[in-house]
This record gives sequence, C-alpha cells and structure tokens, in this order.
Amino acid sequence: MAEDFLPVKGYDHVEFYVGNAKQAAHFYDKTFGFKPVAKRGLETGSRDRASYVLRQGAVTFVLTSAYGPDTDVARHCALHGDGVRAIALSVGDVESAVRETKARGATVLKEATAEEDEQGTVITAEIKYAGDTVFRFVDRSNYRGPFAPGFIDIDAQGSNPVGFAAIDHIVTNVYLGEMNFWANWYSEVLGFTNLAHFTDKDISTEYSALMSKVMENGTGKCKFPINEPAEGKKRSQITEYLDYYYGSGVQHIAMNTANIYDTVAELRSRDIDFLRVPDTYYDMMRERIKGVDEDWARLQELGILVDQDDDGYLLQIFTHPVQDRPTLFYEVIQRHGSRGFGIGNFKALFVSLEEEQALRGNL
Repeated sequence: MAEDFLPVKGYDHVEFYVGNAKQAAHFYDKTFGFKPVAKRGLETGSRDRASYVLRQGAVTFVLTSAYGPDTDVARHCALHGDGVRAIALSVGDVESAVRETKARGATVLKEATAEEDEQGTVITAEIKYAGDTVFRFVDRSNYRGPFAPGFIDIDAQGSNPVGFAAIDHIVTNVYLGEMNFWANWYSEVLGFTNLAHFTDKDISTEYSALMSKVMENGTGKCKFPINEPAEGKKRSQITEYLDYYYGSGVQHIAMNTANIYDTVAELRSRDIDFLRVPDTYYDMMRERIKGVDEDWARLQELGILVDQDDDGYLLQIFTHPVQDRPTLFYEVIQRHGSRGFGIGNFKALFVSLEEEQALRGNL
C-alpha cells in the first residue's frame, strides 16, 4: 500500500461566509444547538470581518461576515449567498501538507502561516477547491485557547445541544462533466480513494437524475461525495443549486448522532423543517429491510429514512435549505454498521426534492 502523504486526523472546522454572523450564530445556537465559544471582531482588532465560533460534540462551525463591501467575504456573499467558504482538515504538519499537495498539482492560496498569542500557536494554510471553496490545513496541537489567536472566549449560555457528535461527510455539487475531474483531483492531489460511485441509473426519476462519486481519506475519517447533474427531461436538484449558488460549492453537511429519534424530534420542536417522503415509503421499506430493530411507527412519524447494506444499516433525514436560496442544507445520520450513503433512499428523496422544486417554480 502506498504511503499516506497527507495524514488527516479529521475535520477541524467548517467556515461559512454569511451576511450577518451575529444573527447566523443566534440561529445555529437556538435551532441546531451549537454553543458559541469564541469570537473576533472590532473589539479584538479585526477591522474587516466578524467571526463567531460555535461547537457541538466534535463539530466546530465558524460564521464570518464582512464589515464593508470591498472584501472577499462580502463578494462571496453577494454572489453565493450564505455558504461554506472553507473545509478545514486537522493535520500534524501543515508545511508538509502544503508541500505534498502543491507537488501534486494543488493551487496554494495561502502558504503555511503561524499565528501566536499567549495561549500558543496555530498554523494554517489553504489550497483551492471547487468554485470559491477552499481546503484549509490546520495544526492547533500547540494551542490551548478556545479557537485561534485573534479570538476571545464567549461566556454564552447557549441552547441545549441536540445530539450532534461529529461530521460524517460533506457533499459538493459541481457542473456536468466536472465530477470525474474533482474525483481525480482528490485522488492525485490529496491521496484520497474512491469509496463509492453512483450513476444516473442509481439516482433518477422520470424527470431528472444525478451522478455521484464518494472520496475518502486514508483513515476513512473524512468523506466527500461529489455530485454532478445528469441529462434529464427537467432541471435536477443539482442544477437548481448551481443556478442559485452561482457556482460549484458545498451542498450539504451530514452530522452523526447517537439517537436520531431524539435529535430530529428536538430539531422539529425548534422549527427546523425536513424533507418528507410519502408514507408508502415505509410500507415498502418494511418489506425490503429485514432484521432492523427500530420503531417503524416513530420513524414514519418523524420522517426518518432507513437503508441497509452488507455491513449494517443507517437512519437518515435531510433538512430543507437553511437560507432563502435553495442551496445549503443538512443531513442527520445514525449509522449501525453501514458505511453507505442511503442508496436505497435516493429515489424517494429525489421525488420529494422535485416536489419542493416544483413549489419554487424551478423543476
């Protein structure tokens, strides 16, 4: 087996560029249960942007907005709306990560840079990814603070968490014909391998279809499905995303929970809306899936989906987009051995998504 030239410890954080970071932080706190832990802004010497760091389990989100119009943050939001700017990966050696990926074709946007304060040092670097999204390498092994130099602690009460434990996978949408390019990029530049490949025969309805490849790092801790639209009679959900995001970018983030029933029930009580499949789905799944000891009535009540493979089964559900543009949304997932992505649910989900598109006049 080839040596892993980019040993990734896991996800460090995800940074979003948003129109109003303070209000977005309030939303993620009160609905998704992320606790604000740190911030930067005018009071910390940051003159062009404000950022809030929120955390739940091993998931860290950073929400950043601009103070003025002539910044990369403001231009990103003007074009894309609220969305993911950076996927940050934890590595042991940032300089090595930059050197190895650059040698294999990465476009380096920020060389390894150390920032220090009295609590230690954080080293970061960035390489270009699809659209305006970047991968950020982070080494905070010598830092004791809440997040990074330039941030201060927030003494916030925070809402009760909803049970998110970790990021399971992060999905990117790209244009027709670009999926294989980015799959090869993951393989050649990051040293990732292809875990799964879904064709338009796997994910299609009468009207639209998509294709997807799933890439993962050497340890399997970080997984990145890449979706592209396939030719169809009408506009697919991927094309709708690309049209409203004005480019390739992160479509959804899946987060693990140990109890999806409690997590989804709590999110529903906080007015998070989820995609809903027809009740006939559950009649079909009761026949198709065997040996799954779950409360089928509760699954149906909450709208949670089930899929099974040779390794086990999983439970999953998808939110509606969390902003006015039909772009970024979230997945809640609980795995019972399965390493898959719910291929048995793709058809039902696609029908549900198309119904939502039709309501928006975008099918």
